[in-house]
Amino acid sequence: MVTAAQDGDVEAIAALVSGAHPHVQRFARSLCATPEDAEDAAQEALIILYRKIGMLRATGALASWMFRIVRNECLRRARLALRERPVAGEGPYRSTEDEVLGRLEAGRVAEAIAALPADQRRVLIMRDVQGLSGRMVADRLGLSTAAMKSRLHRARAAVRAVTGAGEW
Repeated sequence: MVTAAQDGDVEAIAALVSGAHPHVQRFARSLCATPEDAEDAAQEALIILYRKIGMLRATGALASWMFRIVRNECLRRARLALRERPVAGEGPYRSTEDEVLGRLEAGRVAEAIAALPADQRRVLIMRDVQGLSGRMVADRLGLSTAAMKSRLHRARAAVRAVTGAGEW
């Protein structure tokens, strides 16, 4: 489908955009500081997907490309929010700053995921980002459940090593 979309097939592009929307939105909500920023970042990513799918070099890189776009848009919006923030003590923005800084940490996680080998990245995204069951991930990738679990474990360990995040 990605190849057809790259060749200009309008139906394939529409299917990619509509199929990616819930995943992109979920990722944006986990990364952006506000729900409004998350919605805007997700929309921006889908617009870029629609306009520039032909520039994607490897069809397997679509997910990491989309997540990188969302991450960059969330970071841009967080930087803008920090610049526009009033002087300390002039409003209830102290906790917002903490939240924005926490969201910036999520950017490190996205970078770590993007740096994973393709086989580990696919398993991690399908299992932990898209929320598919282990059996479903294994079936879709043509792996045994044990092989899928092994790749997932290595991917989570690599992300944890880079980010220090205990949750992965």
